[in-house]
Amino acid sequence: MAKAYDHLFKLLLIGDSGVGKTCLVIRFAEDNFSSTYISTIGIDFKIRTVDIDGKKIKLQVWDTAGQERFKTITTAYYRGAVGIVLVYDITDEKSFENIQNWMKSIKENASAGVERLLLGNKCDMEGRRKVQRDAAEKLAKEHGIRFFETSAKSSENVEEAFRTLARDILHKSFRKAKTIPACGSTGFIEKINCASSHRDEYKSCRSAALEAQRFWHFVGSALGVAAAAAALVVLRQRVLDRRALEKVRKQIESI
Repeated sequence: MAKAYDHLFKLLLIGDSGVGKTCLVIRFAEDNFSSTYISTIGIDFKIRTVDIDGKKIKLQVWDTAGQERFKTITTAYYRGAVGIVLVYDITDEKSFENIQNWMKSIKENASAGVERLLLGNKCDMEGRRKVQRDAAEKLAKEHGIRFFETSAKSSENVEEAFRTLARDILHKSFRKAKTIPACGSTGFIEKINCASSHRDEYKSCRSAALEAQRFWHFVGSALGVAAAAAALVVLRQRVLDRRALEKVRKQIESI
């Protein structure tokens, strides 16, 4: 029986709230767009399998909340990510300035050498542009990463951006695998630090079946955290509603 995919890549989208991360994920995974999405609570993900250079690549595209109150939840999801997409809104200068903070977050939480990609979203709103393209290109060059301007609404450059990131990850894995014969068949390697020798070593590649098993374990944990976060939001709203009703009742009684 043929494998459903050759490689499994976890991609993470980060950036301020409202820059269009959810819209980008849905445009890429489902080729759909809606202007009525609500802010992501904690974490969410979509899956799409693409063909890159003759290899079937299963992409787990994780959409994170940009709000500060969800920071403790979302930082846990950097683990295992092989590609990170930093998103800003070309009509929101503050979201672009905060890319430096998100870069710092990657350095603190992600694996060394993770592939990064900078996206300036909402390029269909040229009349409201606040961030010039050359400023973003300069920032991307300083960090040695690729840059695209995208529009989740019109789909401009969305497909190309995600495929470019997946291809870069694939090529990097093959370049590293050349020095490790055991990984030559799949390209999967994982750099680890040996606690006893304090030297960087490499684990052999993981099979697609093992990757799938670990993925579904991770998904279960992720959904549990997301459900808990959503429940807390609902509970807090109920408490606020109850207090508001009590206040109204007292005002009526005092009349």
